[in-house]
Amino acid sequence: MTTLPAATPARKPASGAQQKLLAFASLIALLVFFSVASPNFLQTSNILAILQATSVNGVLAIAATLVIITGGIDLSVGTLMTFCAVMAGVILTNAGMPLPLGIVGAIAVGAICGTISGTLVAKMKIPPFIATLGMMLILKGLSLVISGTKPIYFNDTPGFSQISTGSLIGKIVPTVPVPNGVLILFVLALVIGYVLNRTVLGRYCFALGSNEEAVRLSGVNTDAWKIAIYALAGSICGIAGLIIASRLNSAQPALGLGYELDAIAAVVIGGTSLAGGRGSILGTMIGALIMAVLLNGLRVMSVAQEWQTVVTGGIIIAAVYADMLRRRRAAS
Repeated sequence: MTTLPAATPARKPASGAQQKLLAFASLIALLVFFSVASPNFLQTSNILAILQATSVNGVLAIAATLVIITGGIDLSVGTLMTFCAVMAGVILTNAGMPLPLGIVGAIAVGAICGTISGTLVAKMKIPPFIATLGMMLILKGLSLVISGTKPIYFNDTPGFSQISTGSLIGKIVPTVPVPNGVLILFVLALVIGYVLNRTVLGRYCFALGSNEEAVRLSGVNTDAWKIAIYALAGSICGIAGLIIASRLNSAQPALGLGYELDAIAAVVIGGTSLAGGRGSILGTMIGALIMAVLLNGLRVMSVAQEWQTVVTGGIIIAAVYADMLRRRRAAS
């Protein structure tokens, strides 16, 4: 039996708590600002739209959090989401299989692709940036090839649209019509939060990001654990694929590029360090809500799409710079 070295994981709870508080304060400030700037912002339909947008980006951000905590990066989360949606379309629409099989198939495809990415990083020692960039392009191409560059519609699959747009809570409490996609996001956040903080996989996730060499020298099969983490992240991308396909009632093969940037931005805003070894699902959820509120608020205020993209890029740069400053202060 192997044990982790006493020095890992090297986390600083105080600074992490401060970052989450800062992110939460930023979220409240954005809500107040857009509420004052536009009377339409706090309408029920708009709040539900924000939550729906968060359900996709939030799930992808949870997947990205796992990989980033290990000290890696996954640029393929957006195109993997699309690929899983396309495969669900192939299983359910083209093959005419039952809904449960399509759901399991999409998640399994995500896990397989995650395993491949993890193997490229862990076994072949390809830098995560390059390995996942290659996977991003491969999955983008496969989505177009398999779908014939055309959307796959789920009109003949009863119940598929309910995965995201239905409301299980609304059936119980009609005054709270929370979409199922949002419910899936929060349940998934609770599950992965538990995995990170209460299981062996979570402990090794932090340990790999803090000092992978020390973990390896203690006798742990670091390659196997890293592959397992990438596989779990891939299966979560499969869930995101089901949510977005259900919301659109179709698998759009050209969709996906750009989602990885929003997901990574949400992760970093939430306090997860790009150097690895530190992060939380709670922080990521706050970061995802900040991104959704910001983009929705700009849209409600009729800010042009190109300027929304500029703002997103600026946020990513600012978040990464803030992470660098935190690490410098921690090292001093």
